[in-house]
Amino acid sequence: MANKRRLKKAIRIACGNMAGECIITRNFVPGVDAKKIDEIIFNIADLQFVTLENVSFSFDKSRSSFESPADYNKARKAYFHKGYKKLLDDFKAGIDEIVKQMNDALPAEQKERNKAAASK
Repeated sequence: MANKRRLKKAIRIACGNMAGECIITRNFVPGVDAKKIDEIIFNIADLQFVTLENVSFSFDKSRSSFESPADYNKARKAYFHKGYKKLLDDFKAGIDEIVKQMNDALPAEQKERNKAAASK
């Protein structure tokens, strides 16, 4: 991770793009379930809010808890690595669930057209 600002920006962009795809689908794909799409948009907003809220966390130990500064730095780095890995894994799982919901909201004819276009 480069920094928190870039991570938050990437999360906002990903969620914004998914919400935009939902709005386009709701407005331009005939036969799509608009209520499901609206619910998906709220799920995207919730995913974004929860993920952004969890980006900032702190290491709960001080330098004096360790024998040397090198041990402290090693433990701190491992803590943040594990924390951000969990954050990103949870975010990816949320995205996978939303994509599944988006596919379920599409009518059968549109799913067939999408499959045909993807196989070309």
